[in-house]
Amino acid sequence: MHSEIIRVTERIIQRSRASRADYIAAMQSAQEQGVHRGVLSCGNLAHGFAACNSSDKSALKMTNAVNIGMVSAYNDMLSAHQPYQDYPAIIKQTAQQMGSVAQFAGGVPAMCDGVTQGQPGMELSLFSRDVIAMSSAIGLSHNMFDAAAYMGVCDKIVPGLLIGALSFGHLPSIFVPAGPMPSGLANNEKARIRQLYAEGKVDRDALLQCESDSYHSAGTCTFYGTANSNQLVVELMGLHLPGSSFVNPGTPLREALTREACRKLIKITPQNGGFTPLYKIVTEYSLVNAIVALLATGGSTNHTMHIIAIARAAGVIINWDDFSDLSAVVPLLTRIYPNGQADINHFQAAGGTSYLVRTLLAGGVMHNNVTTVMGEGLAHYTKEPFLDGDKIVWREGPLNSLDADVLTSYQQPFSPEGGVKLLQGNLGRAVIKVSAVASEHYQVSAPAVVFDDQNQIAERFESGELDKDFIAVVRFQGPKANGMPELHKLTPFLGSLQDRGFKVALVTDGRMSGASGKVPAAIHLWPEASEGGLLAKVQDGDVISVDANTGAISLEVADDLLERRELATFDRQKSAAGMGRELFAPLRAQVNCAELGASVFQGQ
Repeated sequence: MHSEIIRVTERIIQRSRASRADYIAAMQSAQEQGVHRGVLSCGNLAHGFAACNSSDKSALKMTNAVNIGMVSAYNDMLSAHQPYQDYPAIIKQTAQQMGSVAQFAGGVPAMCDGVTQGQPGMELSLFSRDVIAMSSAIGLSHNMFDAAAYMGVCDKIVPGLLIGALSFGHLPSIFVPAGPMPSGLANNEKARIRQLYAEGKVDRDALLQCESDSYHSAGTCTFYGTANSNQLVVELMGLHLPGSSFVNPGTPLREALTREACRKLIKITPQNGGFTPLYKIVTEYSLVNAIVALLATGGSTNHTMHIIAIARAAGVIINWDDFSDLSAVVPLLTRIYPNGQADINHFQAAGGTSYLVRTLLAGGVMHNNVTTVMGEGLAHYTKEPFLDGDKIVWREGPLNSLDADVLTSYQQPFSPEGGVKLLQGNLGRAVIKVSAVASEHYQVSAPAVVFDDQNQIAERFESGELDKDFIAVVRFQGPKANGMPELHKLTPFLGSLQDRGFKVALVTDGRMSGASGKVPAAIHLWPEASEGGLLAKVQDGDVISVDANTGAISLEVADDLLERRELATFDRQKSAAGMGRELFAPLRAQVNCAELGASVFQGQ
């Protein structure tokens, strides 16, 4: 193992010793209670299987039959989750063939940031993660289940499901993916048309046709944003079947993998001798593996919050120093949009997760002393699934990348570092993702142009007022202010200005999309402006320096001048109501800072 991987892992273990011990004790206590269905009263149990057929009722009367609780994010408005429509019936049938039962325990909300981007509904997006976690807990709270199958794909949905699942960490659990849509319009062409639209050079019809050609069928969007980052991270944590993340929906292999996931889940229950509860899979070691996988593939910056929140749900304390220190030694091994022009289907064809695991293990940057749904170690995850008749077989994946322009080896990386860095200075702490940023843009020092609303940038861009070197300060976008919406809408404007030769960067207490790319962006800054952070004192013309080389972010204004300045105030009424936002006021009041996961479950 690489010495720095060991050092960071040991630091996390020491930091988490007390909280992790408490979590394990709670899970072992729940485990020792045995099959919960067996302690239900006759009235409780009768309610629990009243709608079942006679054979399922007979099985559920016996505690040696496995009952799987299914929790799904199905809805047919979102392309990524539409394939889940058929999964419950597939899992039920497969369970019955094994003398077991599967019941649909509950549905969870699934919103799409692609639909709500730049809209009021986006202010609910990050909070939806914690709502999903609570919804999962409600679904499993009936004490009817011996195991749980979780179905979700996109941004906040998988982290929410996993946080909820960890409250039931004594149960064997498996995550069942749906897969990406086939490739559509090339990513570089999509980015080109978006930028032309921002510049007023093509009309809305051309933009809509571009977007429709890109997002064209059932399945996950094919760029490497948060959704596909979710799938890769969860697979490499050992919670998916090997090689199952990026198999397209509607294919025979996809359905066979869903059936096999059900069979595997039944086999790892106490009744079948291979008992593997979730809390033994999600450990300090597997969480470090998750970060390594994210960094090695240039994954979504949203996970600098999600992995922290997931870890805390398992009693493990991770911070941005851990991300930054790991990033310094984990090389970038993929070129998938926005870190390249390939999409996730190209990554899969080049060797996918099987080759990625193989080369990361060979490089000594991934822990092999982990438990997975397949057993001990990651050897199973260097294999790929194939159909042999109607059965799944796993064969060793490629020994070398099949397309070195998309997926390369540990020995020949695209970059020696993962590209996620910690920035800190008098403005606070932030993260920056530079895996898609050209090195000449790593350092920007320029006068600030201050915005309190992301929509103000479009107006200033169109008027020509932004044709200059500047740092866009977009504040009052933190979790306590307005729920921390993504600011991906800014990318075409800032990208266009950078292409014109101006030095530009973004500094914000908000988020960028998982598809954030070539413009340097210091994001997730805290203390956030609405909580009295120094960002609330920045004025137009103040020089700000962002330096990804040194990890520094600073406001170049004399301390005595800053002391005399008043804090800008945030108009909370703008986000107080409309599109359901009034219901989320308690969450905005309770949520913690970005580096603690922007969660409502843990304290400050």
